[in-house]
Amino acid sequence: MLLVLPFVVAGSFLGEIKGGNFIYKVCNVWGDIWYALVGMRDKNIYEVPHDTSGKYIFVANHISYMDIPPVVMSIKQPIRVLGKYEMVHYPVFGYIYKCAVILVDRRDTERRAQSVRHLKDVLAKHISILIFPEGTFNTTGQPLKEFYDGAFRIAIETQTPLKPLLFIDSIDRLHYSSIFTLSPGPNRVVYLQEVPVEGLTLKDVPVLKQNVYNMMDTALRKYRTY
Repeated sequence: MLLVLPFVVAGSFLGEIKGGNFIYKVCNVWGDIWYALVGMRDKNIYEVPHDTSGKYIFVANHISYMDIPPVVMSIKQPIRVLGKYEMVHYPVFGYIYKCAVILVDRRDTERRAQSVRHLKDVLAKHISILIFPEGTFNTTGQPLKEFYDGAFRIAIETQTPLKPLLFIDSIDRLHYSSIFTLSPGPNRVVYLQEVPVEGLTLKDVPVLKQNVYNMMDTALRKYRTY
C-alpha cells in the first residue's frame, strides 16, 4: 500500500472521472503483483458472454474483505464501488479507499441520499457501479442474507441493467473472522446473466430484488456446498 500510495495521490489531482479511472488501473496492477506474491489466482467464469462496453449496476455477494481485490482484478471496464464510510479510518488503506470508492454512511440519512445522487451521476457518465446488496458481511452460513432495496431502486430509476457477480472463493482465501486466515489458491468470479429493467417502475422493486436474489442463491449453491 505504501508503494502504491504516491500513484493514488497523483491520480487524485486528475479529477473525479479521469483520476478515478487511473486509480483503478493502478489498483489493478497492484492486484496482479500482490496476487502473485501471495499465491492467489484470478479466474473469471462467464455463464454468458459479457460486454465490457456496456454500463451496468453490478451486484455481488459479500462475505470477506477478499471480495474487494477481485473487483479491480476481474472487471475490465470503468467502475466505482459503493463502500462503507467506516473504512476510511484505517491508516494508508483508508486514503486509497476514499479515493477509489463512493462512500456511504448508512447512519446519516442525508449522507446516504448524497451517495445515491453520486452513484446516479457516475452512471450518467457511462461508468458502471458495484453495490453489495447485502450491505455487510454475510455470516449466516447460508449463500446470501437479505438484500437492501438500494441497488434495485437505482437500476429502475436510471434504467440501467443489473449484472450479478458471485465471489466464490473469497471466504476461503480470507475468512471474515481474522486477517490471519489469508491463504493461497483460486479466487473465482462468476458472471451471471444480465437482468434488464426496461419499463419497470418502483412498484417492481420487490419482485426484481427477489428474482436477482433467487438467481444468485441458486448459482452459489451450484458452485459451493452449504
